[in-house]
Amino acid sequence: MDAIQLLESQHREVEDLFEEIEGSDDNEDKMELFEELADKLAVHASIEEHHFYPAVKDRRTKDILLESLEEHLSLKRLLADLIELPLSAPTFAAKFQVLKEQTEHHHKEEEEHLFPKVMLLLDADARADLGRKMEALQQRLQRAGAPRAAVADQTEAAAPLQPTDAGQPGR
Repeated sequence: MDAIQLLESQHREVEDLFEEIEGSDDNEDKMELFEELADKLAVHASIEEHHFYPAVKDRRTKDILLESLEEHLSLKRLLADLIELPLSAPTFAAKFQVLKEQTEHHHKEEEEHLFPKVMLLLDADARADLGRKMEALQQRLQRAGAPRAAVADQTEAAAPLQPTDAGQPGR
């Protein structure tokens, strides 16, 4: 799958989960949906940080990528807080709303500013190859179970903008 199509489909899945959580009146259902959302966000950030961002690092994208990594850090910090909170906590709803707003902002910036540049930087074959690498990492993280569990250990600082060859097999 094309890397941009993969990321955009993940954006829609996450946005749908936010809506489902907000529309649910059942706390058990909300918690299950939130855990699914947290896993999807953790995986999404990982595949962007390990494969997508390094592959598209260029003078025309570096500033956007650095900002995106800082946004990931903010999202991870919110996720880490929310994972520890019960739904009944007075701050859960407020933090959840901030997470939703920041996620939507992040998606919009990528789709409006980064992805169009990437379309010019990488041809269809390169995007498809990148998409395969991203899907492989996504599957490994999902098989390992509960990707959200790693988020708390990723809140110290933004992930580095890795070298272009980061995450390549054999490196």
